[in-house]
Amino acid sequence: MTPYRTLHAGGRDHAIIDLPAIVGEDRLRALPYSLRVLLENLLRHQDGDTVTETEIGAVLAAAGGEARPADIAFRPARVLMQDFTGIPGLVDLAALRDAFAARGGDPRQVNPGIPVDLIVDHSLIVDHAGAPDAMARNVANEYRRNAERYAFLRWAQGAFGNLRVAPPGGGILHQVNLEHLARVVWTREEGGRSLAYPDTLVGTDSHTTMVNALGVLGWGVGGIEAEAAMLGQPLVFRLPEVVGVRLTGRLPAGTTATDLVLALTQRLRAVGVVEKFVEFTGPALDGALTLADRATLANMAPEYGSTCGFFPVDRVTLDYLAATGREAAQLDLVEACCKAQGLWREPGAPEPRFATLVEFDLGTVEPCAAGPRRPQDRVALPALPTSLTDFSGRAAAHGWEDGFGDGAVVLAAITSCTNTSNPALMVGAGLLARNAVARGLTVPAWVKTSLTPGSRVVARYLESSGLQQDLDALGFHLTGFGCGSCGGNSGALAEEVAARIREKGLVACAVLSGNRNFEGRIHPQARAGYLMSPPLVVAYALAGRVTLDLTAEPLGHDREGRPVMLRELWPEAAEIEAVLRGAVSPETYRAEYASLFAADAEWRALPVAGETRFAWAPGSTYIRRPPYFDGLPAAEAAPQLSGARPLLILGDGITTDHISPVSAIPASSPAGGFLAAHQVPPGEFNAYGARRANHEVMMRGAFANIRIRNEMLPGQEGGLTRHAPSGTVMSVYDAALRYREEGVPLVVVAGRDYGAGSSRDWAAKGPALLGVRAVIAESFERIHRSNLVSMGILPLEFTGGATRRSLGLDGTERFGIEALDEQAQPSALLRATLHRADGQTEILPLRCRLDSAYDRRVWRAGGILPFMLRALVARGVAA
Repeated sequence: MTPYRTLHAGGRDHAIIDLPAIVGEDRLRALPYSLRVLLENLLRHQDGDTVTETEIGAVLAAAGGEARPADIAFRPARVLMQDFTGIPGLVDLAALRDAFAARGGDPRQVNPGIPVDLIVDHSLIVDHAGAPDAMARNVANEYRRNAERYAFLRWAQGAFGNLRVAPPGGGILHQVNLEHLARVVWTREEGGRSLAYPDTLVGTDSHTTMVNALGVLGWGVGGIEAEAAMLGQPLVFRLPEVVGVRLTGRLPAGTTATDLVLALTQRLRAVGVVEKFVEFTGPALDGALTLADRATLANMAPEYGSTCGFFPVDRVTLDYLAATGREAAQLDLVEACCKAQGLWREPGAPEPRFATLVEFDLGTVEPCAAGPRRPQDRVALPALPTSLTDFSGRAAAHGWEDGFGDGAVVLAAITSCTNTSNPALMVGAGLLARNAVARGLTVPAWVKTSLTPGSRVVARYLESSGLQQDLDALGFHLTGFGCGSCGGNSGALAEEVAARIREKGLVACAVLSGNRNFEGRIHPQARAGYLMSPPLVVAYALAGRVTLDLTAEPLGHDREGRPVMLRELWPEAAEIEAVLRGAVSPETYRAEYASLFAADAEWRALPVAGETRFAWAPGSTYIRRPPYFDGLPAAEAAPQLSGARPLLILGDGITTDHISPVSAIPASSPAGGFLAAHQVPPGEFNAYGARRANHEVMMRGAFANIRIRNEMLPGQEGGLTRHAPSGTVMSVYDAALRYREEGVPLVVVAGRDYGAGSSRDWAAKGPALLGVRAVIAESFERIHRSNLVSMGILPLEFTGGATRRSLGLDGTERFGIEALDEQAQPSALLRATLHRADGQTEILPLRCRLDSAYDRRVWRAGGILPFMLRALVARGVAA
């Protein structure tokens, strides 16, 4: 029996795992803090089956510098969801209830076994901006567009236990988690006693890692993995290496946490941290960074590629919990429990042993942005103009002779939990705006400005400090509380702006305080996107273009015609601190979060369809029962792959945005055609992200990104492919249908880092519904590889230096793998056969990226959903 000890904290007794007694204090000190949390999780769930001494021993071996392979069965304390991924997840559970009931089971058995919080934050579209009533109009549009989706959530609230839903307007899930939901130490009643244990989670959004700043271990997963966790399945992954990042020094004056995270993202992408834990260490943790600064660094772990970006619990953590209004009893429990379990870091504490250690001096950071199309492409401000001309391939003056031209900032968005969670950055933006207004500066007419913060607390302190008035004067009116432009919901540009971009073929730009800027993501007419701090967003909005070096050139001229330099407007750190002292308090956080889960009048007015089982509406274009259980045999069938054709051949860095776009649905797309055929007017098409609970829309949206480049069609962009052997060019969706009619299975071929970006499982669901059975790539991003397995798609990697280019693939080939069921073992080398159009064949060795025995079981079952249904039936719950 795992030894527990009794801890008195927060006014009562709790049972905790006695990590120091089990492990030994010296060995525990050598173990990275993130692995200590993982170890506690394993010890608490040791059952001799999914968790044995073997896995526990592998974690402990890391304390001695030994890398021992093991499959870790992780059971998080809770699940966090947003609406774009959460609603499809709950739709899957509703369909699973139907399928289980059809097999004689009690549908109520399909229910989350751990707490689940769903925050509605992704559906806000910034249709209206730059006006006092912008938020009210945007929220009204949101409810009108999404009434069916939100009515489904109203049903889910009542039908599922352990589920809470925060209606629209509460904030962005990660900022809400950081400021309110996360406890650092979780408790539950079991066997007549209170168990206390580290707060852990998985979230259906890749930036779940933001809460790592509090010492809460968690990361993003696809919705289907989250569904498995809710229903009691462990999340199984290979024990990761832990890369230590030793932070030293202090940030120079005039630099921000945003500058730091963009520099760190560039550095860690070069190091290579995919499928590894990153844990921060070093003297800079002792006072050089605030908790909000840490949160900015942890938030962008998906951008630098790691599973997490972990900070240990310390006094900074506790001070933040107090500052954000957490109760005194919880603070006492956090401190006592973390100290008792060896999870608390004291200043100057001995450094754990890491697999790799990366040194990073904060003093080397300089003001910067990242772009024009990847978060890791850091650009120092003086080089920003050159980065744009390198991207556009022409002179910076193009288009400026008779209006705005290349490099024009057409979108300037203060947005995203990454930066709006940091009060110093938001106050800095407000003070820069105040200084600009005082000099008589204005924003050019072609710039669409918006402010969509991640919590209501931000609006409260900007208003009480008077800074919102200054932001309003420059057009940064509050447009809502949600992801907005960071998630691609930027809304339309003014028609005269859009027309000029089209007519002149301009490379227009978006600047935003977000975390992603993949080409076409922020807005289809903003070819270039630059990530930057909120103050710099205000600065570049004033400049109206990125083709200026704002360290040496004026961003505008004052009322007297004198040039105004950025350094003249930039606020001092002492000014920012003075505003924060007077405007932010624990009471502010308590007041704003008191009604997070309360239903307003609009929410209460939504209809509820069904009780235990959802009443599907056959004509709905938003919510449809998915087909994953249709025709599912009672027993698994041995998988086969023979005569497969490439549906697409893609390059490096293909993101989940490329595979399953989140942006507005074009009228000319297959998805647009489907909606039009169902009498939906183009103005009501909404975004792909909002239609994710309708598989008919989403499978038509697979690979429909307007910027995707299929190497089977050189020089063309968009969701097109060439059918073989006919050679006919058609949409990816139409080609997939034709291959299905012909009985031809499909593969996708790609380069490095396939599936980078968000955790969206529709980037796996869509291809699966199109008939894709395998993806052959040079490498995969962590979450997407797992999502592919969860949808029954086999991830395979080229070996021996082979690539799509070295093999000369052009789409006329066929692929086959004999005895696939026997060959597809974890990490095994498979022998595939490549059949060329001229009749020649060759053996192609491919690495099987089923990374564990559990992966193989899920893949062989046809994916996690069939796997869970059969598991429910096998448990004997069904009649």
